[in-house]
Amino acid sequence: MNPLTKILLLGLFVATSFADLSAQQTPAVPQTVEATRAFIDDEAPGWVSLTEADFAAVNSDPDTWSWHEGVMHCTGLPVSVIATKDQFENFEAVIEWMHEKPAGNSGMFAWVSPESLAKLRAEGQPGLPDGIEIQMLDHGYTDKIKALGQSTEWFGTNGDVFGVRKPFTPFPPTSPNGNRSFPRKHLCNGHGEWNHYYVRAINGEVRLWVNGEEVSGGNGVTPASGHLCLESEGSPIQFRKLRVRRLP
Repeated sequence: MNPLTKILLLGLFVATSFADLSAQQTPAVPQTVEATRAFIDDEAPGWVSLTEADFAAVNSDPDTWSWHEGVMHCTGLPVSVIATKDQFENFEAVIEWMHEKPAGNSGMFAWVSPESLAKLRAEGQPGLPDGIEIQMLDHGYTDKIKALGQSTEWFGTNGDVFGVRKPFTPFPPTSPNGNRSFPRKHLCNGHGEWNHYYVRAINGEVRLWVNGEEVSGGNGVTPASGHLCLESEGSPIQFRKLRVRRLP
């Protein structure tokens, strides 16, 4: 065997061995909803559970929010939010939620500025902050709006992601006015059943997984940092298993 052939064979062996090693070190991409949910629920380093001590009042009534055995209960009145004390830039979060009644309306806000919260506190009135809202609507909300003789084309119930007085470019499919990212599938359970949201927010981009499957999101958010908020909007809802992990 001549020297050139030996060199070529050695190079091929090294390249093949490196590829095999890289494949062993890289986790396989989950191929099922169950595997995806297990992946995003992984108890990896850096995950922190959020408890009552991690939240601060904003513009709700004293009895709007309460904690019982690890579950946050919200009466839905008045329209308002509760906010994390800490701010987050790049992060991923997991939360489970359940509407207690049909047509429930709520949501989670990401990247809410301290100034927006300060304004709500100073005004002391019902209202919602500037930020990126990740919608939590019960399926019955559509029937409620139709019964009022109003259009339902502008929202997609569970899984909508949109900016509230904040720059945001939604991923398709979008609402008719182009402001909301509609979910590609409606995967939420109805009232009385728990739903699982996984949110990944990195460098001005927000992506949402509903019950283990990615459905909606968008990018172009500026500034891409701030508080997380949970929303009270007219209907009782419960939250549990709130966890967050900061990302580079």
